[in-house]
Amino acid sequence: MPPTLAQLVHHSALKLTVRAGGDRLDVPVRWAHVSELADPVPYMEGGELLLITALKLDAEDPEAMRRYVKRLAGAGVVGLGFAVGVNYDEVPKALVDAAEEEGLPLLEVPRRTPFLAISKAVSAAIAADQYRAVTAGFAAQRELTKQALTDGPEGLLTALAAQVDGWAALYDASGAVVAAAPEWAGRRAARLTADVERLRERPAPASAVVGGAGPAEGGESAENTDRVELHTLGSGRRPRAALAVGTAAALGTAERYAVHSAIALLTLATERSRSLQAAEQRIGTAVLRMLLAGEPDHARAVAGELYGALLDAPFRVIVAEPGPAGAETDGDALGGLTEVVESAAARSGEAVLVVPEGERLVVLAADGGGAVAAVDRCAAALEAARADGGERTDEELVVGLSAPAGPIAAAAAYRQAEQALSVARRRGRVLVEHEQLAAGSVLPLLADDAVKAFADGLLRALREHDATGRGDLVASLRAWLSRHGQWDAAAADLGVHRHTLRYRMRRVEEILGRSLDDPDVRMELWLALKATAPE
Repeated sequence: MPPTLAQLVHHSALKLTVRAGGDRLDVPVRWAHVSELADPVPYMEGGELLLITALKLDAEDPEAMRRYVKRLAGAGVVGLGFAVGVNYDEVPKALVDAAEEEGLPLLEVPRRTPFLAISKAVSAAIAADQYRAVTAGFAAQRELTKQALTDGPEGLLTALAAQVDGWAALYDASGAVVAAAPEWAGRRAARLTADVERLRERPAPASAVVGGAGPAEGGESAENTDRVELHTLGSGRRPRAALAVGTAAALGTAERYAVHSAIALLTLATERSRSLQAAEQRIGTAVLRMLLAGEPDHARAVAGELYGALLDAPFRVIVAEPGPAGAETDGDALGGLTEVVESAAARSGEAVLVVPEGERLVVLAADGGGAVAAVDRCAAALEAARADGGERTDEELVVGLSAPAGPIAAAAAYRQAEQALSVARRRGRVLVEHEQLAAGSVLPLLADDAVKAFADGLLRALREHDATGRGDLVASLRAWLSRHGQWDAAAADLGVHRHTLRYRMRRVEEILGRSLDDPDVRMELWLALKATAPE
């Protein structure tokens, strides 16, 4: 830290004598400034040792000295050096009393000590302090680098916590705590998740300082709950991680060097190179294409250890695309989903395959694993926000999720995910699972506008015929189909003779130009009747 007044007083070459404020000599001196102005305050920044000979001051006037000293103290001047043997043979009592009253250290400067010597001493001490800080910063950088190479992020955080005499924690892209040091800091860091989330919403790189988050607990030092710095990590628009550093007070120069070094090293550790990322993406795309082409053995061979474990157990296929509000963005929604999936898979220790496919994202994730659960939570959060009346943002998604499948059935699972995605899009849902469709009824799907339009067109000629009063063909058709073509049962339901019903069905065939002996025709007509049935 910068030199203190006490260090200057004990400087053997300066011969300074304390005349007032002897109990406040531990304050740092940021500069030594000479001024004979009656009011030098406009030119002060705070932290100065002001050196005067009182050429333009009535240093023996008590009231003038009280006003003078009070303004100096208010401006942040940390000490006053008064040269004797120039205008005054000794420090005037009025100045001494005013300094004592205000608590401002007053130093007597002997005639043989030039102000320049004091300025040089302060400057040399500041330079030495800066040199020590830079040297300590380089030493910290070497230690952090060594720990990062040998023990990874955990070792780096341990070394950083020791360097700043506090604690440090690393968060992943979702805001969850990945690692912390010392051990108790994990609980402390978890209480800052909301602050990390707010920080990630700002343009990167971003940083913030937050206060304490509650009392110390379980070995946590009370002095380390006061001040926390948060920094985003990553070089893209969306931070891939965040770093928290907690200390009892503001960081000094050496500690600042250590934190900046940690940010650089953690960024390198969390940011995969573009070439490696592109290579992994090409492998993932090849594995997906082989699975969809019905070549699981080739897919396993290409995947190797990178995705191999994923293909040895049931997996789900997830197909996602931006929602209506996110379609015009630069892939923020899909990028956010990618981070959520990869972070969840990393925490669960499971493999996950993420492949961009045009404006879509295709994911293969372990059934029942953390990645699928993270997608469910993300979709639920978006649905809840929409239900609360929130505006749609570029984070909007539409997601289709297949039933569990193995490598042999990957193509079928992909189709299931696409079908679920289509239903989600039509229904205005964020996520639809294919199993939900299979477990339900096909009838709700008939509410689609396109299906209704088809049904209206198919039945229009029959309705127009009925409108002339020449028969009830639509009701007769419904009764006949509902009785599976049984003439007597259908005729009884209508209250007509079976020959009358036979005549009506022949008229239906003539008007539609289609044979009721064709099962496809009967199916289409039945669905059309169901789609246009009154609510």
